[in-house]
Amino acid sequence: MQLVDNNTFLRQLGALFESTKDKGTIWLTHKRLTHDGDDTVMKVEDGSDGGRVYPCIVRVTDGKKTKFSTKIISTDLDKFHSAYGALLKASMTTLRKRDKKREKQRAEQLAKKKQRMADPVVINGPKRGNGRRKRQRQVKAALKHEEMKERAAKREEARAKQGGS
Repeated sequence: MQLVDNNTFLRQLGALFESTKDKGTIWLTHKRLTHDGDDTVMKVEDGSDGGRVYPCIVRVTDGKKTKFSTKIISTDLDKFHSAYGALLKASMTTLRKRDKKREKQRAEQLAKKKQRMADPVVINGPKRGNGRRKRQRQVKAALKHEEMKERAAKREEARAKQGGS
């Protein structure tokens, strides 16, 4: 990974955005840089680290061959973030917009499915004679409906357990 200064980083990032304008992915990561080659320092008892200021590191990769990063000192952070934000805004114009129509259709289908699950299956007709097959189909549909309700209840229970942990 190549460590460059802030201005070179922004220039190279702009060039990388241009090269992946039609197709491609870029990963950006921000981290507080806590290790700069020195031995670790014991923390003071109150939990503070003695007023030490940590720099920030920003890394960029396209997942293939291009990898570079920059170290930003806290005094330059505001200036860097304003230039970095402007570059990101200018470069994000090629992103695809969300397909709200499709999302709305999916939400409507989900609402219909929940409504169907809430409505009970009505079983009517004679047990023997004319309409017997219709009644058998209704009984089978009612059993399937109950199984579907049980599966949904188990899923909700599992989600509640997962969220509570």
